[in-house]
Amino acid sequence: MNKAELEICCPNWRSAQAAEQAGAHRIELCSSLSEGGITPSAGLIQQCVNELSIHVHVLIRARAGDFLYSEEELAIMRKDVVFCKEQGVDGVVFGFLNTDGSINIERTREFVALAHPMKTTFHRAFDRCAQPFLALEELIALKIDYILTSGQKATALEGASMIRQLVKKAKGRVKMMAGSGVRTHLLAELMRKTKAPAYHLSSRIEIESAMQYRESEVSMGSQSPKKEQLIISQDIHNLQEARRILDEY
Repeated sequence: MNKAELEICCPNWRSAQAAEQAGAHRIELCSSLSEGGITPSAGLIQQCVNELSIHVHVLIRARAGDFLYSEEELAIMRKDVVFCKEQGVDGVVFGFLNTDGSINIERTREFVALAHPMKTTFHRAFDRCAQPFLALEELIALKIDYILTSGQKATALEGASMIRQLVKKAKGRVKMMAGSGVRTHLLAELMRKTKAPAYHLSSRIEIESAMQYRESEVSMGSQSPKKEQLIISQDIHNLQEARRILDEY
């Protein structure tokens, strides 16, 4: 039996470096995690592809919000996929729905073809599908490589029963990847309950800024100027433990 795969969600270069050092199989590179993630910058994509030895998958999402995109937004996302392919990215992550909560088959087929030969992941737009088991079969037919899901619950542990059912029905035709609220101390339990072949997690830590002068009254967009003096990275030791759990299970 193959060992389960470990994917780390990374919003910046520091996180990506830490994920590699911890032994992750790959990263999902994205920005604006507080909004569910959008496509990261060109510079960050290039840096990760050029400097990391592990696989780099990139989120393709033009904006936060729903997964029903305008033609203009789709045009942006097509360009992002082409850019990723040109840079040697290993995989791209996307998701398209119709107004009734079904998979947008035409759009998904288009982006799978556009992304080839990169791997493709249908992200947690899957968790907003009205009929997940029908969606599973449709995505398998479209030759999606991974489906990221929390089992249509807020966290993967809450949705473990659904994930297990999806894993059983998939029968290896697509790799179900459990994600959302996955933490190292929950990983062994989640693996027992889901039997998923891949896990998407992070172990975010906040690093204090080296700035000496600090203006405490001016916010750059968040509710807390103090919070904006913290830099996001990953807890390497925690991620190493996650990798050990996966390898020993």
